[in-house]
Amino acid sequence: MPPLTQWLQLDGLLLIMAGWLLIAAVGALALHRLLFVARYLFPASALLSLALCGVALSAVLDTPQAAQLPIGLPSLPFHLRLDALSAYFLMVLGAASAGISIFAAGYFRRNEGTAPGLLCFEYHVFLVSMAGVMLADDAYSFMVMWEVMALSSYFLVTANHRAPEVRSAGYLYITVARIGAIAILLCFGVLQANTGDYTFANMRAQALTPFWASAAFLLAVFGFGAKAGILPLHVWLPEAHPAAPSPVSALMSGVMLNTAIYGLLRVSLDLLHLRLWWWGGVLLALGLATALFGVVFAAVQTDMKRLLAYSSIENMGLLFVGLGLTLIFSAFDMKPMAALALTAALYHVASHSCFKSLLFLGTGCVLHATAERNLGKLGGLIRHMPWVAWLTLLGVLASAGLPPLGGFVSEWLLLQSFLFAPGLPLPLLTMLIPVVAALIALVAALAGYTMVKFFGVIFLGQPREEKLALAHDAGHWERAGMLWLALGCMALGLLPIQFISLLEPITQQLVQADLGAALASHGWLLAPVGLEQASYGPVIVLLGILGSCALTFLLVRRLYHGRWRRSLPWACGYAWGTARMQDSAEGFGQPIRQIFQPFFLTQRELPTPFDAQPRYQVTVADPFWSGLYLPLAKLANHLARLMSLMQQGRIATYLLYSFLTLIATLMAVMR
Repeated sequence: MPPLTQWLQLDGLLLIMAGWLLIAAVGALALHRLLFVARYLFPASALLSLALCGVALSAVLDTPQAAQLPIGLPSLPFHLRLDALSAYFLMVLGAASAGISIFAAGYFRRNEGTAPGLLCFEYHVFLVSMAGVMLADDAYSFMVMWEVMALSSYFLVTANHRAPEVRSAGYLYITVARIGAIAILLCFGVLQANTGDYTFANMRAQALTPFWASAAFLLAVFGFGAKAGILPLHVWLPEAHPAAPSPVSALMSGVMLNTAIYGLLRVSLDLLHLRLWWWGGVLLALGLATALFGVVFAAVQTDMKRLLAYSSIENMGLLFVGLGLTLIFSAFDMKPMAALALTAALYHVASHSCFKSLLFLGTGCVLHATAERNLGKLGGLIRHMPWVAWLTLLGVLASAGLPPLGGFVSEWLLLQSFLFAPGLPLPLLTMLIPVVAALIALVAALAGYTMVKFFGVIFLGQPREEKLALAHDAGHWERAGMLWLALGCMALGLLPIQFISLLEPITQQLVQADLGAALASHGWLLAPVGLEQASYGPVIVLLGILGSCALTFLLVRRLYHGRWRRSLPWACGYAWGTARMQDSAEGFGQPIRQIFQPFFLTQRELPTPFDAQPRYQVTVADPFWSGLYLPLAKLANHLARLMSLMQQGRIATYLLYSFLTLIATLMAVMR
């Protein structure tokens, strides 16, 4: 490889990470200088993110590179490796963080609960740690970066640490993160096969038995699933996202969750050589349950950030479904089908990163303009916040999976993968996978329903509170950040053939197949396998949409111009309609709450005849809290009380404990 090309890739990435650390240090020094931090440091960070995206894009198509840094412990230096898989996730990190950082330049205020310079420090350490996770080539450097990522994101989540609910959300998040990290560490311990060499190259060289390979895989699913929010480890997401500032929520949901997908791909398709079909079945079942659970709970939420958090859980479930299909096809040596399923999952990684970051940034603008997160107190904001409304609409359409945006392409590719289930040699899978495909279609429909509720209740209709008349549109920095992510959603929808061609090195690396030949043979139509199966023409869809809009405009202009009149909306003959009479967030979600009643733990607060202000309130709670986490918490408290009986406060008792422990240890060693 030419020396200049090599410098521009791995060394260039390290220089970009060093630049982020420099910005973090300057931010810590400029602790309370909000104007300096917002106008200079965050835009500089966005430029570095763009550079990261460009360098990683070139590295996806190049040969892998490795390096060893003289940092860490004397016998455990940091090993780094840049291959197609890590470069792709770094590219997504750079593209999403560029828009988020630009947005943050206009978003952060002095009343975020933490000094602006300290927020800047934590934010950029978070970015560096995520990039470090994707570059790590040994368990030691991976776990160091993973822990730095968890700690920096914890401090960002608890930025407004004076609020008790924010501190509680932070404690929950860091607890789940610690449990997941232990599982990942144990997974690496199994993968190194008692050799004492924790480099990924050594792990690739090990030939594990099916038992130990399965143990490593299940530990990886548990550990990375905790970070991704897979059932039943999802509980931290709906608590952490509402607590964190909106740019942090966007970075966590749009980028940090991707590190869990990256880790699972690295372990299951790179470090492990075995491919057992039931591994894919486990991921398929977990992903389906998570996606269905997430979208159903998103549909009944009344807090806009909690709604998006549950939507992220749903999308992580879809990604696990895609990875499960990849493993199933790979186990039966159906390489082209495995490449198709993997392409769908990787495409959804980029698509979700763009549209979910865009939606969280939109909620941040609404929150700053109205000081409200409750959907029941919003409405009609498209009149006062047109920039935010129209850009958020693009994110909503992409999240709902509508063409010609990126969310449609990734979900369409995933459903295409299910069409080849009848070719599997196992009758059980041949029977079950079509049922899974039908449920995935249901998830997609409910996701569209949820996005209609999200956008309609916030931006359409009449304002539900008088103070909404004072709402203001986003500033220039915030508009620029949202516009960048909206363009990403559009590019992913309009250029699917080019983007899938970019994914070929990754599918070749992980499943030894790609879609290049099928794509090249159909020109401008996206047909991942063949025209006889299905095809999608993004240009045709776009021209059809634009043509329909133009034709409708001309017909209305020609036939009805000058003949229309303004009047109040039809309200069943009632002429004095108010904002309270329009559909509320609770009413919008009531059909879902009725149909999926077994999913919910519902509490109803009914009015009594003597209430001065009668009210009817329905609270939907997560059944995993009462069914799993509260019993575990009670058990932990009970065990702690039992252990506290050992604390007698007498030195003689403690010496006796030490003596008994020593005797037990000697007996164990002698055996």
